[in-house]
Amino acid sequence: MRHAKNTFKLGRTSSHRRCLIANMLKSLIDEGRIETTIAKAKEIRRHADRMITMGKTNTLHSRRQAIGRLMVRYNSLSSKDARQAKEGNKSSYNRDRLVIDKLFGVLAPRFANRNGGYTRIIKTNFRVGDAAPRCLLEFLPE
Repeated sequence: MRHAKNTFKLGRTSSHRRCLIANMLKSLIDEGRIETTIAKAKEIRRHADRMITMGKTNTLHSRRQAIGRLMVRYNSLSSKDARQAKEGNKSSYNRDRLVIDKLFGVLAPRFANRNGGYTRIIKTNFRVGDAAPRCLLEFLPE
């Protein structure tokens, strides 16, 4: 029996589901809003709220946990890219590094006085092809 096993399986293996959640979380943090199906949005919302709570502590341990959950890969920079990064040009980084900075530098302080419920789901329409219900998943404005 599956008592107290609260996870949306989404018709995927566990490794595929973990990668899907990590990629969608990175897109949500980066863009602030994503369009997806309702089932995926409900699962991503759980993880997004946990990531914001993790970002509010802002310790080295929480940063490393966020890096692990988002599956951020730090590719080594070439000497030219490293020099540009030291000068302040962050476009030489891969997008994942910027997502971590945005989580801990922008989103966590924005929700500092809020105790949960950082996201909302807005139902939109049905997807063409299979008529799956779609929605917008976004962070609250303040």
